[in-house]
Amino acid sequence: MPKDNSYFMYFPGNYRWSAAFINMLGSAPYGGSDIGELHKIGQLLKDKAPEDDDAWFDACVKVADGVRAHAEKFEGGGHRFSAAHAYLRACNYYQMAERFRTPKDDKALAAYRTAVQCFHHHAKLTDVKIEIVEVPFEKGSLPGYFVHAQNARSKRAPCVVFFDGLDVTKEIQFMRGVPDLIKRGISVLVMDGPGTGEAIRFRGNYLRHDYEAAGSACIDFLEKREDVDAKKIGVVAISLGGYYAPRCASMEPRFAACVAWGAIWDYYATWKKRIDAKFKMSLSVPGHHIMWILGVDTLEDALKKLEPFRLDGVVQKMRCPFLIVHGAEDEQVPLADAEALYKASGSKDKTLRVFTAEEGGAQHCQRDYLTLVVATMWDWFEEKLVRA
Repeated sequence: MPKDNSYFMYFPGNYRWSAAFINMLGSAPYGGSDIGELHKIGQLLKDKAPEDDDAWFDACVKVADGVRAHAEKFEGGGHRFSAAHAYLRACNYYQMAERFRTPKDDKALAAYRTAVQCFHHHAKLTDVKIEIVEVPFEKGSLPGYFVHAQNARSKRAPCVVFFDGLDVTKEIQFMRGVPDLIKRGISVLVMDGPGTGEAIRFRGNYLRHDYEAAGSACIDFLEKREDVDAKKIGVVAISLGGYYAPRCASMEPRFAACVAWGAIWDYYATWKKRIDAKFKMSLSVPGHHIMWILGVDTLEDALKKLEPFRLDGVVQKMRCPFLIVHGAEDEQVPLADAEALYKASGSKDKTLRVFTAEEGGAQHCQRDYLTLVVATMWDWFEEKLVRA
């Protein structure tokens, strides 16, 4: 941790809870939270032990239930926009409640189902055009949302595929700036890929190293749409998605631009350090989460599965424009990994944007200054996919 403790922690000394809380706080500009509701969660957790994840779950669900009750009342009274906003916030709180409960028990899965239902209500009621879609994938499909571009310059608009990370979901991703990206005339396909969201919870799609399989499936899906410019499809992914997106863009030449929202270089090495340290490091989830998303029973088996999660030898094949954004004080993934990824990339048009503590955004995936990183990434996509 930075020695001067200059960054904000809602729960001093508790990295995981503070990270989750700041993630909720940061989603406010995109409709994902309200400070009064978050303070209720904070008050319920006052004086609770740092590892009391049952208390975390109960506090978040209690507030989510209250916000959902408001949404239902608004909807029943015919006030669709008030209801849409409340459903979105309730969705966020339910999903952030269950993120620490792994493997997922009945209570966790029930909260998650309710969260997805809340988002579907939001999609039905909001004035943003959101399609609930299924992307054909191997013997089944992957769930996603196709969010239509606003201010599009032509019938066929550029599109960005937005994958998640280790503990992120398509609903949470939506609240990470999607309403701003579509204003630039770019549609967004927000996905739960293998190992995340509904894909793992309800369909048994475990995390896999060859993420380009999901990336290619998304392009196949988008190419069939009459409202997408198939020559202008970008990809972005957050946190562990800093592995997914570069992997996809390196192995699937149809991607026209790539953003790694938080760099990953050697994910095996990252988890080897965490396991050797007995998880006494800054982690966004409990250590056993990695076994669940990989579908294994031991940490040893998890490490074996993680061996191919390396980008050296892969990103050298990348040819499309590439942007890496990373925090100078990222406690989960060191800046050196971002620098290695940048150096190795085969793209001639590549940028490493490091956010400092002085300007904000120095934490993991810029959760401490979400609006700044969103503006940076989405402006870059606008330059590469709309204005190019």
